[in-house]
Amino acid sequence: MATFESLMDLLELERIEDDLFRGASPDTDVQRVFGGQVLGQALSAATATVEPDRNVHSLHGYFLLPGDPAAPIVYEVDRSRTGRSFSTRRVVARQHGRNIFVMSASYQIPEPGLDHADPRPDAPDPESLPAIPPSPADDGEDALWNILYRRWTAFDIRRVPDTGPERRQVWLRTSAPLPDDPHLHTAVLAYVSDLTLLSTTLIRHKLLPHKEVQIASLDHAIWFHRPARADQWLLYDQASPSASGARGLATGRLFTREGTLVATVVQEGLLRVNPAP
Repeated sequence: MATFESLMDLLELERIEDDLFRGASPDTDVQRVFGGQVLGQALSAATATVEPDRNVHSLHGYFLLPGDPAAPIVYEVDRSRTGRSFSTRRVVARQHGRNIFVMSASYQIPEPGLDHADPRPDAPDPESLPAIPPSPADDGEDALWNILYRRWTAFDIRRVPDTGPERRQVWLRTSAPLPDDPHLHTAVLAYVSDLTLLSTTLIRHKLLPHKEVQIASLDHAIWFHRPARADQWLLYDQASPSASGARGLATGRLFTREGTLVATVVQEGLLRVNPAP
C-alpha cells in the first residue's frame, strides 16, 4: 500500500556515491514493484546529478525485469551530457545483480519560446465525484477501482464515469500538500503517471480488471510541457489508440484544473490473453 508518508520515503533516495543511489520499496503483499515507483526513483536519481536550475522536459524508460519489492533498488546515473542549455542523464536500475530498468532523461534551462496547447476536454469538477471506494465487486471496472482506492491512499483519486469505451478520465492529486520543490512534484507526477494508464488498453475488450490477461509495462515516456503541482487537481485524460501483436498502446494527457496541458504520457505494455481453462 502506498500511503502519503511511504511515497515521500520512496522518493528520498540514499546517496551511496556521487552517481549511485539506493531506493527502498514499501511493505506490500504484491509480487513485483510498481512501475511508477521505479520511474519516480530513477527520475529522482537523475535529477540529483543535474544543476538545480534545469528542469526535466522528457524521459524514456524501458522495463526489463519485474522488480522485487523485498529488495532495495540501486540506481546508477551516467552523466551523458551537460551543455549550456540541456543536460542528458542515463539511469540503470539494478536488483540482485541484474538490470531491471533503464531510462534516459533530458533537462533544460527555462527559456522563452512559442506557446500553444490543446484545450482540456470537458469533465465534471472533481468535488462532484465520489471520494470513497466503489462497492466491492468481483469483476468489471469497479473491481479495479476498488483496488486502486484502497492501495494508493497517497492520492485522492476521482474517477469520471461514463466516458465511453475509448477513453478514461481521472482526477487526481496527492492526499496531502507537498513541499514547494518543483523537482519533487515532477517525480510524483512520474510516479502517478503509471497508475491506471495501461489498463486503458483493455476497456474496448471488456477485460477489466484483467484477470484473463497477463499485463505488464514494457516502456514509458513522458514529456513535461509546463510546471505543475502534484498536490493540486490534475485531469488525466487517457486513451488507447492501438492493440496488436500481444501489445497495447496507451496515451495520457495531464491538465490542470484551469485547463493547462502540463504533460503527455505514452506507454506500451504486454497484453497476453490467458487461454480458457
